[in-house]
Amino acid sequence: MADRKDDHVPDPAGRATCTECGNPLAPDQRYCLNCGARRGRLPGAVASTLGALGAKGKGIAAAAGAKGSKPKGDGDGEKGGWSWMPSPPAIAIAVIGMLALGVGLGSAMSEVASSAPISTLILEYPHHAAAPAPEEPKEEVEEAPEEEAFAEAPEEPAPEVFEEALPEEVVPSLPEEAIEEPQAEGEEPNPLKESIEATEREQKEREEEEAAEKLPEIKHAFLIVLGENSYESTYGTTAEAPYLSRVLPGKGELLPNYYGVTGGVLANEIALLSGQGPTAETTANCPNYTAITPGTVSETAERVEGTGCVYGKEVKSLPTQLEEKGLTWRAYVEDMENGGAIGQPFRCRKPTLGGPDGATPGPGDQYANWRNPVVYFSAIAEGEECEKHDVGYELLTHDLQFKKATPALSLIFPNACHSGGELECEPGAPEGAQGITEELKTLVPAIMSSPAYEEGGMILITSAQAPQAGDNADPSGCCLAPSYPNLVAAGIQPAAAPPTSTTETSTSPTSTTEAATELEAEAEPAKYTEESVLETGGGGKVGLLMISPYVEAGKVEEFEYANHFTLLKSLEKMFGVEPLGYATEEAVPILSPSLFRSAEEVETEAAEKKAKSAKR
Repeated sequence: MADRKDDHVPDPAGRATCTECGNPLAPDQRYCLNCGARRGRLPGAVASTLGALGAKGKGIAAAAGAKGSKPKGDGDGEKGGWSWMPSPPAIAIAVIGMLALGVGLGSAMSEVASSAPISTLILEYPHHAAAPAPEEPKEEVEEAPEEEAFAEAPEEPAPEVFEEALPEEVVPSLPEEAIEEPQAEGEEPNPLKESIEATEREQKEREEEEAAEKLPEIKHAFLIVLGENSYESTYGTTAEAPYLSRVLPGKGELLPNYYGVTGGVLANEIALLSGQGPTAETTANCPNYTAITPGTVSETAERVEGTGCVYGKEVKSLPTQLEEKGLTWRAYVEDMENGGAIGQPFRCRKPTLGGPDGATPGPGDQYANWRNPVVYFSAIAEGEECEKHDVGYELLTHDLQFKKATPALSLIFPNACHSGGELECEPGAPEGAQGITEELKTLVPAIMSSPAYEEGGMILITSAQAPQAGDNADPSGCCLAPSYPNLVAAGIQPAAAPPTSTTETSTSPTSTTEAATELEAEAEPAKYTEESVLETGGGGKVGLLMISPYVEAGKVEEFEYANHFTLLKSLEKMFGVEPLGYATEEAVPILSPSLFRSAEEVETEAAEKKAKSAKR
């Protein structure tokens, strides 16, 4: 205070002096800098505080003397005062230091207040009423007008904490589109939200479409392949066996427009199992059991070209595909077990490679090699497990009793008397549709009551081909009736006509648009109609009956057009393996998924049946 010249005020009465030491004092100086004596009396509040402290000190000293710890007056002043209390000069110096500190803080806060926004000060110091200051510092506080004005300013509502106090780097900035806010009425929609919702809808629609296009995951397929029968002779209105034409279709779904792919029972059976086209020998049911030579395999679809009947080990079929995938299969061929009585194997029964086919159906043994198509694949016939896979009916009855024993794919080939046809199999035996009925009346109920059928099973019944000679011959085809190279080479089938082309071109916008439309149409999956049926080149109209929990019982689907290649491709898709041979053609579709019920429907129905049977 004394060194700030702007604070000194001249005393008109002359300079005052200290009453204790005579040192000159300034007019506003309260304490002597030489001896520390105070000029004038202490303020009442300070005097009362010092008095209370003195009284307390005397009490402590008296208590200490009463205990005899020290002689009376020892360590105290001459009058028994408190030697531990600071002297008046020391007290004066402490008070002056506190006042100087207050002035310094006031000046600093005044500079901050003048340079900082008021909102920052509001965040640091909330509004409270200022406590009354002692007399001495009050004079010093008056020198900081900014702080005094702040104390007297009217109270204002405090701003938001994060509105201005935090720098930008403290609060992470988010893109506006990433913040979802509830949309108020009349407010413009959020583009991001709409985009997300649209994506979710598209994903859901795509999943629904994929589910609609998905074939059922069949765990056990029972493929019953009859012989030479037209659709009319088995399922038509003029069929002679009501069980075949009315009873069985009432249990499943019938596809009337289902066709063989070539002439010859064996050639169609091989096509159904492997997608391979016919040879001259397979169309004649292979009179000589010889390997196909030269056996050239096309690079694109693994189609074998040459003459003969037996395919090399490199040629795949649906049974070998299932083996590679770890699934089981068996071919059940009726009367095969009779071979032991005539010196032939009772399983995996086949002619000697390179020799004639000597198996002729006769009384007591209606087995025929060409009704056992799996032995025409060397990968099966020459394999170590052929006798395990290629068996007779004696194991069919056993396997159907146990779910684990029933293979994923059961190929069932009735004998000559039970596979139909127009010729008498043996004297007195039922023929044609009557012979088929005798077989299926026992076979179909046995399969339907098996544990494996109840667990995702499906029965498929078709014929290898329609009659190819006589009054009821039917060589028509559908859906893909190609010109087979092996038949062309043998002179049985004419070569395919080259695709028609035109040299005329047009650059008009209309023709360009039409061409683009045609390309889009070609890229779509093939859907065959009545116009897809050809008069020749196929195996005739034979029909397909499907019996399964996955199909609607009693339904006749006349708008579905398919053939053996279609069924092979569908079975391969159901079992999760790649298509083979002509089934690889994009022009060959699978069976329409719309023919089948969803897994959810089947499971719900099975649960309801189980609950009803439990109540009984």
